[in-house]
Amino acid sequence: MEAQARGLLETEPLQGRDEDAIASADSPSMLSEEEKEELKAELVQLEDEITTLRQVLSAKERHLVEIKQKLGMNLMNELKQNFSKSWHDVQTTTAYKKTHETLSHAGQKATAAFSNVGTAISKKFGDMRRK
Repeated sequence: MEAQARGLLETEPLQGRDEDAIASADSPSMLSEEEKEELKAELVQLEDEITTLRQVLSAKERHLVEIKQKLGMNLMNELKQNFSKSWHDVQTTTAYKKTHETLSHAGQKATAAFSNVGTAISKKFGDMRRK
């Protein structure tokens, strides 16, 4: 594996045979007419294969959409499911649980404090009425 990676990242100068291979690939005038015709035929074949693959992919994507529609799966449902799962994952974290506990405790304390203030104010008004 390491040897393969080094081969891709070689920084040594080109060897004589490498230079010849690059020169022949870069220079179409050095190709024979037969080689040019073979390459043109291969090019046409590759372009046709690419077009076919695009058509097949497009048909498969349409089929995927149809199946999802039949199953009642649409973008909104998928987003809801993803959000629900993410929210569940958040709720099961230790940090969330500790924060929830702390805020719940603080809410209970605040409720008790407001209740005490309300009772004190009511008592004060009651005292003021008696006077």
